[in-house]
Amino acid sequence: MRGLLEKLNKAYFWDVDPLLLDEFNSKRIIIERVMNFGNLLEIKLVLKHYGKEEVTKTVCNLNYIDPKTLNFLSLLLNVPINEFKCYIRKQSTSQPWSY
Repeated sequence: MRGLLEKLNKAYFWDVDPLLLDEFNSKRIIIERVMNFGNLLEIKLVLKHYGKEEVTKTVCNLNYIDPKTLNFLSLLLNVPINEFKCYIRKQSTSQPWSY
């Protein structure tokens, strides 16, 4: 059951021993890294492997997604941007320069 991991760039998991990753138990880190750093082919592989519903649920609960990736995922998954946890957290954090 290591088919998906073999198709992904190992550099995405620079801080984790790739031999310890499991496609089921490590799905959050796999989805997070591929959505943030992967190319379109790898994103499609992850969507096919985990399903759109599981990927959507996972990325909507991530604490941080860079703004460009957030917009891309919102369009790709057809989810309003304000349903992403990282967007809500960003909006609730007051910045000194935003007054």
